This record gives sequence, C-alpha cells and structure tokens, in this order.
Amino acid sequence: MADCLFCRIARGEFSTKFLYEDEDVVAFADLHPQAPVHILCIPRRHIASLGASTAADDAVLAKVLAGVRRVAQDLGVSETGFRTVLNTGEDGGQSVPHLHAHLLAGRRLGWPPG
Repeated sequence: MADCLFCRIARGEFSTKFLYEDEDVVAFADLHPQAPVHILCIPRRHIASLGASTAADDAVLAKVLAGVRRVAQDLGVSETGFRTVLNTGEDGGQSVPHLHAHLLAGRRLGWPPG
C-alpha cells in the first residue's frame, strides 16, 4: 500500500532506526511510548490487521512474533518480562491500519490493560 505509514517505514523512506530487520519484518521504537521500552514489530508486506490476515500470512505472523522475541532478548527484557500486544480494529485500539505487534517492557505492567 503506497501511502501506508508503516509500509513507508518498512521501505526505508524515513530515517527510522531498525532494532531488528530481516527480509519480512522490521522493528523500531514507538514514537509515543507507553512504557520505558515500547517497540513496534511489523511485517514489511502490508497486512491491515490480524483480523484481515489469512492462512497465507501465517508464516509472516510467526516471523513478527519471532522478531518481538529477538528484540526483547537484544534489549535485555526477556528475563524480567515484557508484554506483546496486537490491537485489531478500531474497537481493539488499532490506530495504524497495518498489522503491528507492540513490545512493552521496562516496568511492571498492570492488568487489566484498559
């Protein structure tokens, strides 16, 4: 999707620093962090949301979660814990219509989230 913000980030159109990248996935810091560590991990290919994904997307969905795991290890938050969130649709709190996993860490996270 040419005008999708996250597609443009994944294509390298901005000076976004990637904390992780491979041929299918990139991870970068959230511009509006909700925790001391707040990273977004996205597929390079446009998938609007988890709800819009299909079985054909299963491999890249697994790679998104593997990217979250890798960044958590690289940032040293695997031992203390982190939260992974996939917001889906307007009622689910999704603000950018491109699938993205949030990695939140660096403090004790409450439950329920809100």
